[in-house]
Amino acid sequence: MSTTHKIIFGDARRMKELADNSIHLVVTSPPYFNAPFDFPGLFKNYEEYLELIKSVGKEIYRVLSEGRIACFVIQDVRIDGELYPIVSDIIKIMREIGFKYRDKIIWKKPEGYIRISRRSGVLIQHPYPMYYYPDNIYEEIVIFQKGRFNYSRISQSLKEQSKIPLSKFQNEKWYLSMWEITNVLPSNDISKYTAVFPEELAERLIKLYSYVGEIVLDPFLGTGTTAVVAKELNRNSIGYEIDLELKPIIEKRLGLKTKTLLTFYGEGVKSVKVEFIIRDDAKHLRTKLRKVINEKLQKKKNKKH
Repeated sequence: MSTTHKIIFGDARRMKELADNSIHLVVTSPPYFNAPFDFPGLFKNYEEYLELIKSVGKEIYRVLSEGRIACFVIQDVRIDGELYPIVSDIIKIMREIGFKYRDKIIWKKPEGYIRISRRSGVLIQHPYPMYYYPDNIYEEIVIFQKGRFNYSRISQSLKEQSKIPLSKFQNEKWYLSMWEITNVLPSNDISKYTAVFPEELAERLIKLYSYVGEIVLDPFLGTGTTAVVAKELNRNSIGYEIDLELKPIIEKRLGLKTKTLLTFYGEGVKSVKVEFIIRDDAKHLRTKLRKVINEKLQKKKNKKH
């Protein structure tokens, strides 16, 4: 089994490298609107953010094959006390574009990884009504479908190659609309670059909604989680990432030294080809964002002292 992975550094609002109806699955996590410790000040306002979602959503609809699925891992964001309804707005936008809103899955993070924060801790200091602010331990996976899928077009051989592992399906309770998966912790080396969703999350979505050898697209690739998991599951992948500064970590996660990577796989050899394309509209964002984040963290630290 050989797979091909194309990483394009450029704006996903123009996926000029992709033909209509050429993609079999989309798995992505858009930037969380100006999230204080991930994307502070990245967008001028919320309307600009929603315009990005709409433009990328239209491109996703164009390139996605009939009947296929687009998965968004996302959550509402609170900034300066105001909660922005990102999830409901994405659902509205995608339905207006023409997608069917198929499902929602709650990704619940382990409670043990959540400490009482300054938000929920207010009630401990002031145990009275109106002081309550809950800590969030979940994100949402919203799932859209373009048209109707033709099951008869998939050969029995391909079905068998792509069979869902029923033991994992049952033991890990994939059948529920709530998945309990450990998040990528802030101390993890990868997470210092951008907000990252766990490989296990991508693994479930890719296994449940695509067949071996098909193409998985991530228009907001980040550190490359979707491409990494697609490679391991014998799917091809295409990723768009506007921040050129993430190229080294994507290369590292894909285990790349050369353009073609040969790895032992079972009793044979697996060929993995990776191509990088750097467009003129790629940007350098991470250094600027990290500077703003570090300034916020320093101010927070100074307040404690």
